[in-house]
Amino acid sequence: MSQSSLSFDVTRSANPRSADERAKILEKPGFGLYFTDHMVAVRWDKDTGWHDAAVTPYGPIALDPAAAVLHYGQEIFEGIKAYRHADGSIWTFRPEANGARLQRSARRLALPELPVDIFVESLKQITAVDKDWVSDADEASLYFRPFMIGDEAFLGVRGAHKASFYVIASPAGPYFAKGVAPVAIWLSTDYARAAKGGTGAAKCGGNYAASLLPQQQAQAQGCSQVLFLDPVEGKYLEELGGMNVFLVYGKTNTLVTPALSGSILEGITRESLLQLARDRGMTVEERKVTIDEWKQGVSSGEITEVFACGTAAVITPIGQLKGEGFSVGDLSAPAGEVTMSLRKELTDIQYGRQPDRHGWLVRLDG
Repeated sequence: MSQSSLSFDVTRSANPRSADERAKILEKPGFGLYFTDHMVAVRWDKDTGWHDAAVTPYGPIALDPAAAVLHYGQEIFEGIKAYRHADGSIWTFRPEANGARLQRSARRLALPELPVDIFVESLKQITAVDKDWVSDADEASLYFRPFMIGDEAFLGVRGAHKASFYVIASPAGPYFAKGVAPVAIWLSTDYARAAKGGTGAAKCGGNYAASLLPQQQAQAQGCSQVLFLDPVEGKYLEELGGMNVFLVYGKTNTLVTPALSGSILEGITRESLLQLARDRGMTVEERKVTIDEWKQGVSSGEITEVFACGTAAVITPIGQLKGEGFSVGDLSAPAGEVTMSLRKELTDIQYGRQPDRHGWLVRLDG
């Protein structure tokens, strides 16, 4: 069913935040702490398909205790932002790519595939009622969390015959409140993020739940994030707990990132940065990268910069890699030139400060 045959019923909140309440939240929103006044819901069942699309007041979701998501983890999600441009208009970045990735995740988790046009329309619908939550402050945005759950009440082990798609929205301030700063990350050798043939390429909650214990171990070592290696040989870079990783070879002007392996999430920011690097004449390599290559390359100076990327932070410089019995890099060193210039270029496109030569932006409020 296409969006043209699926209309959204809109029920506005009877008790939205006041302008003063909203302004106070937007002063220091943090990330994922506050939510707007409305949400989107679209239902699906095996016989009818997608139906009952609605914008409703934000609030609890009623679930039967036997709902599939609670027992077998049938759940997927996305992360995407809205940006207010200087002229007041509101835009998002590559929503069709997020919609296509949600479909791939749904396929892997035996959930129904939401048409991409419905995905994009759902962002426009929630923006229409909650546009005042999109701040014009520097590096502020409205973070959308689209997600889908299997909510059929049935304990048999099979794909649910009923599902629901939702979109909630949360105002977000600058990820680095005091400026972009390099972080230390911890190499996990006891755990893998995903198994061969598993759900690593899907954006599902189970992958993130599995990363939380090693993330706690990383924090205990004074690190901000955890780095995972491949699940088979345990020597090739995969990704961080929720971000893709890049290495910069300064002398050869080369940008390297681990090739998609079936257990690495295909990040939208990752793909965009690869394109921007090609645009500026850099050599781009998607290939297997060993942890020893990272260690030796940083020690020799061949690798001049390392960074991670994702929707929330855009780009995070990595100053130091730590693991059992070793440490490479210098946390006190400034973020690299390539790292920061790529970050600026991408955010300038997202906020409308630089031409969108690839047609990545989609307007949400017009």
